[in-house]
Amino acid sequence: MKFKLTDEQRSIVATVRALTQEKFKPNALKYMDGTFPWDNIRDLAKIGVLGMAVPEEYGGLGLPVLDTALVLEEIAKGCYVTAMAVLGEVGVQTKIIDAYAPKNIKQRLLPGVCTGETILAVCMTEPHAGTDVANYRTNADIVGDKLVLNGVKTLISRVDEAQAFVVFSRINKQPGREGIGCVLIERGTPGFECTARYHTMGGENLAEIRFEKCELPLENMIIREDGFRKLLSAFNTQRCLNPSISLGLAEGAFEEAVKYARERTAFGRSIGEFQGLRFKLAEMYRDIEVGRAMLYRACATADPFPDPYEAAIAKIYCNEMSLRVTSEAIQVHGGYGFTDEFPVSRFYRGARYGSLGGGTSETLKELVGKKILNDFGPDGFLGMGTF
Repeated sequence: MKFKLTDEQRSIVATVRALTQEKFKPNALKYMDGTFPWDNIRDLAKIGVLGMAVPEEYGGLGLPVLDTALVLEEIAKGCYVTAMAVLGEVGVQTKIIDAYAPKNIKQRLLPGVCTGETILAVCMTEPHAGTDVANYRTNADIVGDKLVLNGVKTLISRVDEAQAFVVFSRINKQPGREGIGCVLIERGTPGFECTARYHTMGGENLAEIRFEKCELPLENMIIREDGFRKLLSAFNTQRCLNPSISLGLAEGAFEEAVKYARERTAFGRSIGEFQGLRFKLAEMYRDIEVGRAMLYRACATADPFPDPYEAAIAKIYCNEMSLRVTSEAIQVHGGYGFTDEFPVSRFYRGARYGSLGGGTSETLKELVGKKILNDFGPDGFLGMGTF
């Protein structure tokens, strides 16, 4: 079986790669203090990247998940912070608004996403619960013709930049999975407060938000019925886009390792001439290519959201592979790899996020393990190896 990118895919990847290598990568270090990469976001908006997940009727490109993953992969090769900023515009929050929000909300928000004027954030994690969505405490009560939102969300990206927040919430205090829905709250709503800020080892800033008697229009309830299933289905997109950043970080670190192996000398010859180092590069390349195959296959299942098990397997592998490859790239660089001045240290720090966001590796392995025990056929693997 032969997999080949279309001419259109190759064109956008080439355009983004040129921009990333010429502008984003040389300036990546300055964003490690939490500065939001506005200049990079504006450059990407000009070439349509921020509108990849937005339908054409709202000014976007309406591209498949695979195309979006390809672009995030390229951006991550140069600047992790920029890749994460773009993920906020092409990821689950945009997908949820597109799939489930009333048309007037789509008309109000989605065109601005495409231009970079509207930054979106998704609010999932709570101080006592992350992946355990069914036990969220944040709640939206329906009171007459409005919603009243109360609760706390933490470790939220882009809090200082976002204009609108997609909040996973309980509805009317209904317990369990059946009570989970989704509401939209915009910056400036009375009762909305940022109560804590955290700086991450990858360079991003995260924050905690408190909602105290925030009154919202009833139309801001984006999902109510069958909310848990709908939200997790939409989140499968994130489980393809998160590992695309992991893949890009691994590739960026690998490119640096190959360059350094050619240039650095020891004992009178380039270190790339030593068999031990060549073996290391071969294993890094092998791991990257396996991750690419798994991720692209998972992305190709999207209709409109990716298959949950394909996405989970790709995410587990790419997240863990990225840590191995970026760590080995540091080893190739020796002591220089441990310094901020060499990109490989930043790739490694960014890679550490992958298995924490979008569903931890442990949670996804549990999901896949249950599927195997329930559905794996008595005759073993058939065809592509899918269930």
